[in-house]
Amino acid sequence: MSADVSLWPLIGVAVVIVGFVLRFNPVLVVAAAGIATGLAAKLPLDLILAKLGTGFVKTRNLPLTLLLPLPIIGLLERHGLRERAQTWIAGIRSATAGRLLVVYLFIRESAAAMGLTSLGGHAPMVRPLVAPMTEAAAEKTHGPIPQAVRDKWKAMASATDNVGLFFGEDIFVAFGSIVLMQTFLAENGIVTDPLHIALWGIPTAIAAFIIHAARLIRLDHRLPQDIARARALENQA
Repeated sequence: MSADVSLWPLIGVAVVIVGFVLRFNPVLVVAAAGIATGLAAKLPLDLILAKLGTGFVKTRNLPLTLLLPLPIIGLLERHGLRERAQTWIAGIRSATAGRLLVVYLFIRESAAAMGLTSLGGHAPMVRPLVAPMTEAAAEKTHGPIPQAVRDKWKAMASATDNVGLFFGEDIFVAFGSIVLMQTFLAENGIVTDPLHIALWGIPTAIAAFIIHAARLIRLDHRLPQDIARARALENQA
């Protein structure tokens, strides 16, 4: 890469970080970051606004695809989906909260690596199925779970979905991030194959699986202490 490449367009990253830390409106933060990046790259203002408008038009149907499944999931929960999932997990003797999430992490990451990124997600999978099954696995061994511990494992279920998707999808050669990296490198004189980039995502995905699985198993072993601590705090209150 040549030494005269300007790094000023990266100021958009700083704008995003500062905006999210200060908890500004996400839409305004992203728009400000785009404008700052365009100005730093010395693009005309009308071209910057045109690109922002083009991006908005391309993604205007995205909320529709995200909101349509919600009524279906609500109906399934209303008719006992969560209860059936909890009853099924309660009947598996070897099931624990940590082991269950490790299995889900493996499935989520493997599916994402094959391009099946929609096989999972917070709304269609974690909230109606994975989180209730995790709670049932914990209650099967330790009895009623305090709300603080319950919320902690709900958060871990969501985090497990995030980790599996994020590191799994980078192995799929046709995913957008692979194409973006290959295009960026090609524009700067570094020619590489998308398959080569995807292959280098495998060690990272394996490391992410091992690290997060170890965290889940460690939390599983600490679950009795967390429950005792939460119950003591509830009694003091």
